Amino acid sequence: MSMTLKENALAIYNGQQPDFYGDLMNAVELIGDPVLMGDMPPQDGLEHADSWGTVYVYKPGAPGPHPHVTPENAVIKDIENWESQLKVPSLDQYDWSMARAQAAAVDRNEKFVGFFCAGGLFERSHHLMGMENALVNYMEYPEEMAALLRVIADYKIKLIRLAAEQFHPDIIFYHDDWGSKQNVFLPPSVWRKIIKPLQKEIADTIHECGMIYMHHADCICEPIVTDMVEIGVDIWQGVIAQNDIVKIQRVTDGKLAMVGGIDGPKVDIANITEEAIRSEVRRAIDTYCPGGRFYPSIPNGICFLEWNNSIVMDELAAYGRRYALEHPI
Repeated sequence: MSMTLKENALAIYNGQQPDFYGDLMNAVELIGDPVLMGDMPPQDGLEHADSWGTVYVYKPGAPGPHPHVTPENAVIKDIENWESQLKVPSLDQYDWSMARAQAAAVDRNEKFVGFFCAGGLFERSHHLMGMENALVNYMEYPEEMAALLRVIADYKIKLIRLAAEQFHPDIIFYHDDWGSKQNVFLPPSVWRKIIKPLQKEIADTIHECGMIYMHHADCICEPIVTDMVEIGVDIWQGVIAQNDIVKIQRVTDGKLAMVGGIDGPKVDIANITEEAIRSEVRRAIDTYCPGGRFYPSIPNGICFLEWNNSIVMDELAAYGRRYALEHPI
């Protein structure tokens, strides 16, 4: 009898024999919670403020909204006076009934129920003041930034506990991009001093509630991967090929499950051959699946070019199953 998507994903997670290797996200049903949905701007290309006061623009055809922080509309204009400028939104007024109904409709034998926890500590900090100011403030005003992140972390912890109480997700899909395609945004020593202790509290909360902590960061995180293990990250989703993934598997000693590995921008281009796309999918599977606990996928989910995406998904389905059959654990 074939495994369900959830059973197959758990087999990979536990280092056991799966029916196939593929994207873990196919086995996750993300629930539309009222906090995220309430902050989602319309896709009209205009400026809209979220509950924190950050202005976002969601352009027609774009994959998602982006912060549009200017010197004029920044929530925090002076980090030394951040407490008088920031009003942390309340979490007490939301109606979770729709989220509960959506979660109840999921067959948890077939799929995981996931909670999409967007806007992590680093992302929220630069959404409040702009990226350049945030990077400068982390370096020149570390105590003020640590105090700000303390408040953001308390909000995130309360939100995670609320989600656990309301519909008990199996997985917290926590977003916080800690780097670019070239490097982490902050010097690791700064990240370890300011972000890491609070991130561990968030991880501990997730685990205390009996849930899996999956961290999305489709960027370079290689310099801090052992810290991610120490924090308690169970799964790193969004692992781009610019990381030395084989080395990461070695230095983390199999303690960090990973999702990604296919070089999306390499195959998501015009005038590429079908074989070149299929070859990149096979490269990712052949290179990273031997290390164990690896889910091959495009780190950001899909190719934006429809034909390219169809080839990736076809090869992933076919070769991912073939590889599992030919390389039993």
